[in-house]
Amino acid sequence: MEEWVGFKWHQYVTRQALAQYPAAAVRLEDEARGLGILFRALGGDPGLSLVAAEARPLKIRRRWLQRMAGTHRRFELAWRDQQSVRLPETIAAFPKASLNRDLYLWLAAMAACGPLSAGDWLVANQQAVTRVLASWPGLAKCYARLARACVATRPTPESMAGPERSLETAIQTALLSPGSVPRQPDCTVDPWPVPLWLYPAQGLPAANGHSSGDNDDPGNHSGGQRRHHKRKQAERVEAFDRDNGLMIFRLESLFSWTEFVPVDRAGDDTEEEDAAEVANDLDVISVSRDRSQVSASIKFDLDLPAEEQDDLTLGPGILLPEWDWRAQQYRERHCCLKPVLSQAPEADADGILPAHLRATARRLQRQFRALKPQRQWLRRQADGEELDLDACLEQRIEQRRGAVATDPGLYRQCRPNQRDLACLVLADLSLSTDSHINDRQRVIDIIQDGLLLLGEALHASQDPFALCGFSSRRRNEVRFHHIKGFGERFDTRCRARIQALAPGYYTRMGAAIRQATRVLMARPEHQRLLLLLSDGKPNDLDIYEGRYGAEDTRKAVQEARQAGVVPFCVTIDAEANEYLPYLFGSNGYVVIRDPAQLPARLPLLYMSLVS
Repeated sequence: MEEWVGFKWHQYVTRQALAQYPAAAVRLEDEARGLGILFRALGGDPGLSLVAAEARPLKIRRRWLQRMAGTHRRFELAWRDQQSVRLPETIAAFPKASLNRDLYLWLAAMAACGPLSAGDWLVANQQAVTRVLASWPGLAKCYARLARACVATRPTPESMAGPERSLETAIQTALLSPGSVPRQPDCTVDPWPVPLWLYPAQGLPAANGHSSGDNDDPGNHSGGQRRHHKRKQAERVEAFDRDNGLMIFRLESLFSWTEFVPVDRAGDDTEEEDAAEVANDLDVISVSRDRSQVSASIKFDLDLPAEEQDDLTLGPGILLPEWDWRAQQYRERHCCLKPVLSQAPEADADGILPAHLRATARRLQRQFRALKPQRQWLRRQADGEELDLDACLEQRIEQRRGAVATDPGLYRQCRPNQRDLACLVLADLSLSTDSHINDRQRVIDIIQDGLLLLGEALHASQDPFALCGFSSRRRNEVRFHHIKGFGERFDTRCRARIQALAPGYYTRMGAAIRQATRVLMARPEHQRLLLLLSDGKPNDLDIYEGRYGAEDTRKAVQEARQAGVVPFCVTIDAEANEYLPYLFGSNGYVVIRDPAQLPARLPLLYMSLVS
């Protein structure tokens, strides 16, 4: 009973101390699509993504009720950097939902004008507000409403003393009359948060020359847990040395082995099941590099298969460039792409189509045979396989009428009516494909089924096609799996290679797209289609993460289009709408909502692309 009363009291005090309006709250995930469109329409950097901001601590002077409730220590504030635009996950600052929604729109417009200028934070925000209102005068009324509502919710300067009063007066004046305050007054405490303004980007310490995540698991991000996009502050710390340290106690106070009393281990000593939630509550996450742990070396060894079980490498490797968006230039010969051939186990080397795909494969073969090149007779040709009887009869009639004899084509010629098209299918084989989509199938399973069905369909239509896969582990090992080449028949060997595919490492997508473009450019066909199957964003262990990987992939897609290749991405990532329009364009991708439908929809999608 005491616990229940304490819990209810905590809820009541916290609700009273927050002084927000939950009934009028507006969530970022509900407004994200419209905000993204507005942000880019106002000239915002299309490479930035809109994500939820992590709460940051502010040293403000709290009221006694806020101190009692333990609130108002950390606030979700809007800011942006070179990677993303960070907006509060929920806004409930005003009593009307329309005002809270307008605040999201205003923050998106502020972020579209670029990052804050260095120097005085108050002056920089006034300059940003002035730029927004000068560029888009239609937002003036919206800003005026928000500014008046914001000033009404702020503490009155009369309730403060000294520097705090001067600072609060300057902020309220700057809100109502942007540009009227020349400098920010000095104060030892932070001002009350200003929801209409942007804040400086949170400084994240460098990793001291090392890339974090060397032993990270790239894998199951789609297994039922919600992804946290909030950015965390991190710091590098020295690994804890358990062998050093001074023991300050009397040794005779230790139990001897005869005095040891076995007891049950406390519940707090068990493994933390909600570690992700605990990490989300931390302000700063400390990361150490402890190479002495056995678990890390075991995992590293398990990640690398034995040489006799590994894929067969087909050559020394191909050096490819990579686009560095920060320097706006290529890193020449930066990535080493290694063509490999999957070694099918003896049990699966027969290459027989799985039983659950045979009925669908037969139906697709019947449909795609209609696309098979048909023989077409060309009439009135100067040369050909046989006489054109109609042309001969017409010539005889004209001669009987006394017409001047001509020399029309009197032959028929047979030519195959074949589409001038080549297609390369590139499958993402990263470790994330090892995640399950249901109780029976993994992502790699549906990719295998999709490649098998698409191969059967294209084999029936006799369109030239190739099948490849890729994964990576840093820039020096980008694996490009050879499954079927343009000059090979889709036979039992190709089916066995598909069934032998296994999840690899990471997703260095730019290098794989560049190599696929090179393969397609060697084809004589006029139309070249690059069909990419993926389940997530570009990423790798090194700097190929976030915007760096996205920009390199986007550059590779642009290079493919300039070379005459049509890249198209098919993905099962539910969050693909956040980044694929920037990488492939609004018409360059499709999202399969139900991953289990990918194998059956893939051949039909190909038919719609080439028809």
